[in-house]
Amino acid sequence: MATVHIVGAGLAGLSAAVALSGTGRRVVLHEAAKQAGGRCRSYFDPALGLTLDNGNHLLLSGNADALGFLREVDAPADALVGPDEAAFDFADLKSGQRWTLRPNAGRLPWWVLSPSRRVPGTRARDYLAPLGILRAASGKAEGAGGTIGESMECSGPLYERLWHPVLLAALNTEPRDSDVGLAARILRETLGAGGRACRPMVAEKGLSYAFVDPAIRTLGERGADIRFGRRLRGIEAAGDRVTALVFADGPETVGADDSVVLALPPWVTADLLPEIPTPREFRSIVNAHFAVVPKPGSPLVLGVVNSLTEWLFAYSDRYSVTISGADRLLDVPREDLARQIWGEIATLGNLAPELPGWQIVKEKRATFAATPAEAARRAHARTRHANLVLAGDWTATGLPSTIEGAIRSGKTAAHTLMCAASPARGAA
Repeated sequence: MATVHIVGAGLAGLSAAVALSGTGRRVVLHEAAKQAGGRCRSYFDPALGLTLDNGNHLLLSGNADALGFLREVDAPADALVGPDEAAFDFADLKSGQRWTLRPNAGRLPWWVLSPSRRVPGTRARDYLAPLGILRAASGKAEGAGGTIGESMECSGPLYERLWHPVLLAALNTEPRDSDVGLAARILRETLGAGGRACRPMVAEKGLSYAFVDPAIRTLGERGADIRFGRRLRGIEAAGDRVTALVFADGPETVGADDSVVLALPPWVTADLLPEIPTPREFRSIVNAHFAVVPKPGSPLVLGVVNSLTEWLFAYSDRYSVTISGADRLLDVPREDLARQIWGEIATLGNLAPELPGWQIVKEKRATFAATPAEAARRAHARTRHANLVLAGDWTATGLPSTIEGAIRSGKTAAHTLMCAASPARGAA
């Protein structure tokens, strides 16, 4: 039986493995670390005595590939939790004002006509601004449509209170400098699709509980061979085919009918295959965790403006904060960050100002920089090697670095391999 070697057990690799194992192929999954999940996994933090994710992630009900993946791996019913309708709570730390953005369920956005559903101080016609993003991106390849700042006005109450925080969270890059095509795809698949596609959801019990553990269990049930502690050092090829994968513990022969899915970070891929175009600039994310049980009734997710805190998550056992595009904070002492962030949380929640148990996690290369130049460097799944394809949220998915993009890339890689193999099967 032909074997598919998948290198990298982040969500992109897991997605490819699940898709291919479901077709009856023999799948061997190789991972350098001792556990799966990559940048989307949970771990136990002994300092807090809590299980944390290595990054907070907000998903939306319009993330069809992520939700389809959860169904495919039979994830627990409580893998993702959130409100029954599209509702986004916001607070302005400077003014003390609070509001809830409530898009209606259908595609026709009549909600912008209702002052109680939109951002305070805004008019219905203000919400037409993103049309410039959609027009600029229409028919353009990734990276070819210019920046958001060239397509819409990046100032004013609505921008500061809605478009900037939402686009910054999605793109992890200053919106005015970000690729307009990536922003357009986000808008089309979420707000543009109506409130039914915008219901917010989080993995309250952890990303491993929701995504990783069910995927590993499913792969085991399907007979996949999962090998941890295998770091890929090199790739050998003859003609247009990969013939061997050279791991730190020895080579792995790739047979004449075998294939490879490379689901590794872009900088690792560039070292292994220098001819592959990859993003070269990255943006960081800072996450803060505080061992305090949130007050009853706290919003599951709260967007905060005029503050260092950007998104406040109220999990059952802690408060967590995410700050995107956080390169400016990498050299700030961790305790200084913890004190400033907790001070903002305490103000927002009327909590004791004393700093509780805390943890700060700085992810330096959390995502590729979502600029036009970097978007244009994203590689497609197919490579010059007939039996090797690429996966990863940095590949040309049309989306920024998100869970949805990672899972979509794995599906695309699997589909590319299956399409390449189908003529041969038909000829036989």
